[in-house]
Amino acid sequence: MSIENTSLPASAPVLAPALAPFVAAPFIKEIGRGVKGARSMSRADAYTLYEAMLNGRVSDLELGGILLAMRIKGESVDELAGFLDAAEASFAPLRAPAGPYAPVLIPTYNGARKMANLTALLALLLAREGVPVLVHGVAHDLGRIATAEVLAELGIAAAATAADAERALADGHASFITIDTLAPKLAHQLSLRRVLGVRNSTHTIVKILQPFAGPALRLVSYTHPEYLETLGEYFTTAAPQARGDAFLMRGTEGETVANATKAQKIDWFHDGERTVLVERQMFAEVEPVLPEDKSAPATAAWIASVLRGDTPVPDPVAQQVGHCLAVSRELRSRHG
Repeated sequence: MSIENTSLPASAPVLAPALAPFVAAPFIKEIGRGVKGARSMSRADAYTLYEAMLNGRVSDLELGGILLAMRIKGESVDELAGFLDAAEASFAPLRAPAGPYAPVLIPTYNGARKMANLTALLALLLAREGVPVLVHGVAHDLGRIATAEVLAELGIAAAATAADAERALADGHASFITIDTLAPKLAHQLSLRRVLGVRNSTHTIVKILQPFAGPALRLVSYTHPEYLETLGEYFTTAAPQARGDAFLMRGTEGETVANATKAQKIDWFHDGERTVLVERQMFAEVEPVLPEDKSAPATAAWIASVLRGDTPVPDPVAQQVGHCLAVSRELRSRHG
């Protein structure tokens, strides 16, 4: 029998055509010239390159070169915008429930080491007020207490699917979803840290991710001072206003919950404007009683005591909750 007349059995799988390899050398030539010689990409070029990276069209050699070049050069506002556009196009958007509040997004990719991780407290206080709260991040972080671990001790497991996350929000619960479930292509980029030994641009992208189809309030933190201005410029000039608002503050060990002992400055970005919501404080007005044991079980037990009313909410966290409630409601009213 000739090859032309040979057919596959009915049970044989139909393989999707492989994506064509992406030639990244022209991009690397521009971004790989070091801090002083490198040139930034346009938003459109950044989108094209990052989309190819997410879809596995860039060779391992070129991918390593891109990630290290961007780490040395640093991302421009247009590059962050293009990367984020491609990132959000790489997975199906979530649906937020109807109600008086726009959803609040809490990224958690750092965990805590020196202080108790109170990110779960922030999420649960907001959910108790009726705000749809989506916490997204990693399940574990070596050497740190991840928010996922604290939530698990409080009986909140990671959503198995995006639909499960939406269901939890519709039922009035705080929802946690890992980046692996929410956006597996981004999770793969994050996993390259274990290969290269350093973080890459995706570690910034996931912190400004907006996975909902409609507007949301993003709580965003930065660690390195240069990102204060870069992210500030992004949210002022490049972020689509229809995607919602953002709060930007220096992270509490990288997390987006207010430092319980000294409130960070919080900037609110809305409709292309920047408003200072909280001025930096050296110390909280009332010294909080925090758990000495920083483990996930001890932190969860302390959070449970706060939710019962047995332990007061640290003042900086209470202020943060109040601002989130006001802006989330205003955002839903503004966008309908």
